[in-house]
Formats: sequence, C-alpha cells, structure tokens
Amino acid sequence: MVQMPLTGALVDDTSRRMCSIPQERTSRDATIHIVDDDDAVRDSLSLLLSTDGFRVRAHESASHLLASVEPGDTGCVVTDARMPEMTGIELLEAMKARRLSLPVVVITAYADVSLAVQAMKQGAFDFLEKPFDNEALIACVRLALAYEREEQFRAAETQTIEARLQTLTARESEVLERLLHGMPNKVIGRELGISVRTVEVHRANVMLKMNAGSLSELVRMSLAAEQARGKG
Repeated sequence: MVQMPLTGALVDDTSRRMCSIPQERTSRDATIHIVDDDDAVRDSLSLLLSTDGFRVRAHESASHLLASVEPGDTGCVVTDARMPEMTGIELLEAMKARRLSLPVVVITAYADVSLAVQAMKQGAFDFLEKPFDNEALIACVRLALAYEREEQFRAAETQTIEARLQTLTARESEVLERLLHGMPNKVIGRELGISVRTVEVHRANVMLKMNAGSLSELVRMSLAAEQARGKG
C-alpha cells in the first residue's frame, strides 16, 4: 500500500471537523475520481478509498477524466500534479473552462511549494505532499465532499432566491433596492413619489414574496443573489 499525508492548509484540524460530518452524508452518490498515469499508484489509491466505502473511478489521464464527467456530477478529483499528457494544473484550467465544479485535490512532490501554490490559485480544493498518510487522504476526501455538498446547497438556495426576485413587480423591486440601501419608508416614498402607506404595502409584499421573516433575512438573501451573479 502506498503511504502518501497531507500537508495542505485545510487539513490540520480535519479530524475534529470530520467528527461532525457523517460519512454517509458525504460519500453517498458521489464518485471519487483518481487521476494518475502510474498504474500502481492509481490502483493503490483506488483500493484504499473503495475499502473505506467510497465509490471510486480510476483514470489513466486527465483527458480520460474530462471525457467521463459532466457539469452537475457529484464527487471529487484526486490527481497527480505531473503527468505527461496533461498536468494537474492544466486539468484544473480545463475543468474551470468546462464549468466542472468537482473539488480537486492535487498530489505534489515533496517540497514542491511553487506547484502547490499554483494549484491553489487555479482553484484546487487542497494539495497533498508526497509521502502522505492514508488517513489524511481519506480525511481530505471527506472534507472535499462535505464542501461540495455545501456548495450545492448554496447554489440551490440562490436559485430559489432568484426565482422569488423574478416575482416582484417593477415597483416592488424599486422599493427593495432602496430598502437594501437602508432608506426609511418616508424617504422611499418621497423618492418614488408615493405615500408612506403605499411603501408599506409594497414592502409587505416584498417580504411575503421573498419569504423573508425579517429585514436582515431579506438583506442576506439579496446579498447572496448578488454575490452569485458576480461569480457567474
């Protein structure tokens, strides 16, 4: 068995954090993609993760992985950084271009700091430095899956918020915009040329349509939608 541990920035407290994440929540219906041109390493990592209960798929090259996954697939990728056809860094770039959101763990050689930094800048979830401990790899994979689940939840929540925003009338949207800028009802009414009572009616409709229990919740939802648009 290859003994290969984690020195990545995210895994110092992995053991503590993983205690609160049931394995069945992070591994069910998710596939761990192993990408390595070395048959022995690929087989070893596949055996390690499958023995621990993960669904594993092995790939001999980055191009093989890219031909096998689609946007919306769940799981994560564990890839070697240096491969002859396409490097781990190039794989990250290709995944970003294809909008593949699977978190990626990059395996780097000992003390290859520059490559590790480059991987993180390209969006890698974390990196493993050879040699690394089996338990550290398993912990990192679980953390990557938990992160992916959280991202999926946020994406679904944002879609719901956007759908609710689309139900607002033009006037309700104008009132919402001014509420988000902290304007009181009297000022909003003066700007829009309507009575305070009318502002209150529009404000109540906004809260109802957005399913917001408070102004702070309304602000949070609006900011989440705005941030999601910025990422897109």
